Amino acid sequence: MRSRKIHASLAVAATASLALAACGQGGPQSGGSSKLTDDKVVIGLLNDQSGVYKDLSGPNSKVAIQLAIDDYKAKYGDKAVAKDIEIVTADHQNKADVANSKAQEMYDRQKADIILDVPNSAAGLAVATQAKNKKKLYINIGAGTTALTGAQCNKYTFHWAYNTAALARGTAGTITKAGGTSWNIVYPDYAFGQDMNKSFTKEIQAAGGSVGQSIASPFPSDNFATFITKAGEGNPKVIGSMHAGGDLINFVKQFNQSPLKGKVQLAVGLMFITDIHSLGVDQFAGTQFTDAWYWNFDDQNKKWADRFKEKTNTRPSFAHAANYSAAMNYLEAVQEAGTDDADAVVAKLEGKKINDVFLRNGEVRKADHAVIHDMYLAKVKSSAPEEWDYEDIVKTIPAAEAYGPANPDCKMG
Repeated sequence: MRSRKIHASLAVAATASLALAACGQGGPQSGGSSKLTDDKVVIGLLNDQSGVYKDLSGPNSKVAIQLAIDDYKAKYGDKAVAKDIEIVTADHQNKADVANSKAQEMYDRQKADIILDVPNSAAGLAVATQAKNKKKLYINIGAGTTALTGAQCNKYTFHWAYNTAALARGTAGTITKAGGTSWNIVYPDYAFGQDMNKSFTKEIQAAGGSVGQSIASPFPSDNFATFITKAGEGNPKVIGSMHAGGDLINFVKQFNQSPLKGKVQLAVGLMFITDIHSLGVDQFAGTQFTDAWYWNFDDQNKKWADRFKEKTNTRPSFAHAANYSAAMNYLEAVQEAGTDDADAVVAKLEGKKINDVFLRNGEVRKADHAVIHDMYLAKVKSSAPEEWDYEDIVKTIPAAEAYGPANPDCKMG
């Protein structure tokens, strides 16, 4: 009889122990059992690591993400939910089919909990489809297309840094209202360029201007002479280049060598500090454009940029800073949720208001998953007082003005 009581007591104790284990003994924040898939968090970095967009993000975005991991661990120490955090990387070669297969591999084989970056809008949209199908997190940094928060929005995709509409509201409206009322636009013939052409045309017309020609150019390309000549037809006041990265550098170099330089204003739709550095500040001097972030805007930005430079020997572009911000806020959401379960993390991100090194007056808009924040109208200096200090910030564009209302085409479901 006494033996039966002992066995019963042990059974009760074992059951209680199992219950405590199932509950995480107060949750992972208290150092109990892990609620992480595979007992770790895996962050995928998918971008162009060898082509025209390499410098603006590329391999150095891994450094930015690692800085976020370091800061997360320093902040939470032993109470960190995510103690083991791994970064996996892949080169999508600016091809949508490659991005699609690499995203599948990251989510399925490498067990990525989230994919970050993905410049190139066609590639970005392909990964959004994978995120939706796999029900895994995806924060896009480098693509500009508004379709990510429009017709192709989904529960697991967030657009963190900028979009073509925000760029157009800043640059096209400002230049047109200042007298640049007649435009010809040259754009790369894929999703990003098509979206840029559409967004800029809309804002130019809203400001009282007109677009005479919209000229599609191959992507990528190193020869724009024919397209620049065609863009000069009809004597426009402004020629708008909607290219980015290496393509933009080639376009501007060839424009500056053409008879049009000094006769027609050149407007740039999207520019990264790495573009200015590559070609030289004198080649872009006086150019106005909309920027999402600038490393020398204030002390907070500069301190982070100094950390980045120690690791890379370069100053960060806005894509690098945005990858840091996205990674850090993802890890904060995991910490708050106590798990890396995608649905739980989405719930912590939606509606979140953020002020960090990248996002000022930021908000993760629940309706369409656009991450809205202050943008900046910038002007390239005529000369650099120090290496990499190439921009004057002309004005801050408040988040609501830069992004406008939620995209009505988004049916989150």
